[in-house]
Order: sequence, then C-alpha cells, then structure tokens
Amino acid sequence: MPNIMVFIPAYRCEAQIGRVLNQFPPEVAKYFSEIVVVENRSPDGTLEAAKKGLQQIQGCKTTLLRNDENYSLGGSHKVAFNYCLEQGHDYLVVLHGDDQGSIQDLLPLLERQEYEQYDNLLGARFAKGSVLEGYSTFRTVGNVAFNKMISLVTRAQVLDMGSGLNMYSARFLKPRFYMGFPDDLTFNVYMLYYSIWKKVPMKFFPLTWREDDQVSNAKIFRQGWRLLGLTWQYMRDSQTLFSSIHQPSKPQYTSQSIPLAGSLAETSSAL
Repeated sequence: MPNIMVFIPAYRCEAQIGRVLNQFPPEVAKYFSEIVVVENRSPDGTLEAAKKGLQQIQGCKTTLLRNDENYSLGGSHKVAFNYCLEQGHDYLVVLHGDDQGSIQDLLPLLERQEYEQYDNLLGARFAKGSVLEGYSTFRTVGNVAFNKMISLVTRAQVLDMGSGLNMYSARFLKPRFYMGFPDDLTFNVYMLYYSIWKKVPMKFFPLTWREDDQVSNAKIFRQGWRLLGLTWQYMRDSQTLFSSIHQPSKPQYTSQSIPLAGSLAETSSAL
C-alpha cells in the first residue's frame, strides 16, 4: 500500500483532540504511514492533549509539530503539505482536530483502493448518505442551496465547499501551488476552485458529521460574503484569479517538532 499520511490541524481543541486520536486503534492506524498533528499556537491545553493522545497510538509513526506562529487554518495546511512532500508520502489525509468528522468514513475507499483513481477525495456533509448530528435544518438548507449555486458557476458538481475530512495525492500537491493561497478559512475554497479549474480527478464522498462541544473559529456571515466574492472572481476570470497567485502569504512557514518525550527539536516546513 502507498504511504498515506494523516494531517490533523489543531487549534483550541483541548477537549476534542484526544477523541480524534482515539479514532486510530491499531486496526485503523495500520492503513497509514504517519499521523501528524499540527498545533497552531493554541492558548489552551491543546498541545499537551495532542501529545498525550499521540503517545497512545500504536501501529504507525506519530509526529507532533507546533507552528512557530499562528498561521491560521490555511497556514497549517501549508506546513503539513510541505512536510508530506519532504517526507516522501504518496497521499495526505486531512482530518480536523475538532472531532466533527470520522476517519471511518474514509476507510472503505482505502480498502477498495479507490483513492488511486483520484487526486482529490473530498468529504461532503450534504452528499447522499451523509449523517448530520446537531446540524440545524436552516444551515443544511442554506448550504445545499449555496452548493447548487456554486455548481452552476463552476460547471462542476460541488457537494461541499470544505469539510474536515479530505484526501489529496502528493502528485497533485507537488507543484506547491497552494503556497500563494490565503492562510485564512478560505484556503479550502481556493483548493476546491483550483482543482475544478485544473480539472483534476476528484470525488465527493458522504460523511458522518456532528456538532457537539466544538469551538467555532468561523464568523459565518463574514465568511459567506468572502465566499461570494471569491466565487464572483472565479466566474469572471478563473485564469486571472489563479495565474496571479504566485507569492506565499508569508516568506516561510516553520514549525517545531515536539518529541513525545524530551525537549523541543527544530524542524523545517519552509518553502
């Protein structure tokens, strides 16, 4: 089986990150070559909770990285994507550290080796077969309507603008096109639109998704306006939108590798 890395972004997830890491008993961990938590300078006890959870995993390599600055969610993705390429992994799975998604939803695709047919496997909360727990009807209807509008604009089937469980091939990430994308919560939307623009092989798959004790870092209405603005740019001229993105938002994205026992050891996740 190819080397598959799991990337878990973690920010203010002290209460949830342990539950996320508990999703990887040996019979699940065996599917993966490495599980990497990227901790984004949380003000709470997320770092220690992640360290404790990683120490309990058996069956694959575990790594804890802490960003040198708060790079936001998109910046943490850049750290992890660069690390994946530098370590020679073939695929990268994104599983958010807030315990809304379940790695179990991806396992059937791994068992069937279906992932080999695609550069992007994207979890979709609103796909047929998905189960939403604690999600209001208002939000569900609004998201479904928004996804239909985006599908019309992009001329591609879009079932979710960005969930917390996705899988990318290293061959897709290798050009490091993502380095010029914003570090904020629109990062996943840029990834989606870029994939559609490049016509890369992609597939949406259903999720089991829940909202319980998570801490939201998204300002919903502001985020909605930003998505509409980005969609308008894409609709007007997608070629210009992506060809104009060259320079990274920061000169470099670095992190510290935190041994699961002992002192800090520096690692690089630069350009």
